[in-house]
Amino acid sequence: MTFNCRQCGTCCMYLGDYIAIERQTGEFIFECECVSTGTAFTAEVDEDKRRIFSDLSFPENHPAACRFLRPDGDLLRCTIHRDSPAQCKFYRCIAMRVSDRNGKPLGHITGALALHADDQELRRIWEGILRGRPKTDSEAEPWIAGILRENGYQVE
Repeated sequence: MTFNCRQCGTCCMYLGDYIAIERQTGEFIFECECVSTGTAFTAEVDEDKRRIFSDLSFPENHPAACRFLRPDGDLLRCTIHRDSPAQCKFYRCIAMRVSDRNGKPLGHITGALALHADDQELRRIWEGILRGRPKTDSEAEPWIAGILRENGYQVE
């Protein structure tokens, strides 16, 4: 399944120390470092996001957030999507956490709507869900959560 980012910004709200801007080399060009790996990279703000990047109020109000995260209407968007480091490109958020009736965690569903669980009964139900799920994530997620709840699972 294809991963469809919701652009909620949750994954980037605490990455202010993860991507360090070493220096600005042009109006929208930055020399950066991915601190966890020590990998240097050049980031140019995507042309279509330069307007929102220029508003510095978000990083001033959210100092723990990635320096390249900006609000765009109801979305929080990465303004260097094209040049973001590999760790950002490969990240997949957790869309839902699944627990049994007593709240014991059994697994989670990532943003690609993939189940990560060892519980065999949950996996059996999941296989049935996959056969009939709606095509878009926005339709599928509440539908999946409803089916899991009908089968006695707690979903967050």
